[in-house]
Amino acid sequence: MNSKAEQHKSGGAGDIVKYALALLLAAGGVFAYLWFENWSGPLRSGAVVVGLLAGAAVFMLTAKGAQTREFLSESRFELRKVVWPTREEALKTTWVVMIAVAILSLILSGFDWVIQAAVKFLLSR
Repeated sequence: MNSKAEQHKSGGAGDIVKYALALLLAAGGVFAYLWFENWSGPLRSGAVVVGLLAGAAVFMLTAKGAQTREFLSESRFELRKVVWPTREEALKTTWVVMIAVAILSLILSGFDWVIQAAVKFLLSR
């Protein structure tokens, strides 16, 4: 666990301008896709990708972007500590889950049948 104290900095007006610019860049890519219908499909899609990437790059320059980069860095660090199961362990666990689900579904089906029979008996009187 990370023992660093969290300090949230706000970037103020500069960050608000960067947020607006990031949104405009992303919206510009979508606008280019919709406006330039005579462009080929890959070129129009490329405009969207470029707009989104440019918007993300500008966002990463803000205080929230720095927090996002730090979060992603810490997440990667934590993922390195995970002990992942082997293929055999994963397959065995999958079979156990599938068998348990099958057994429970049969039990619930039996309960359903018993309740249905009881209701039919009570309503037939």
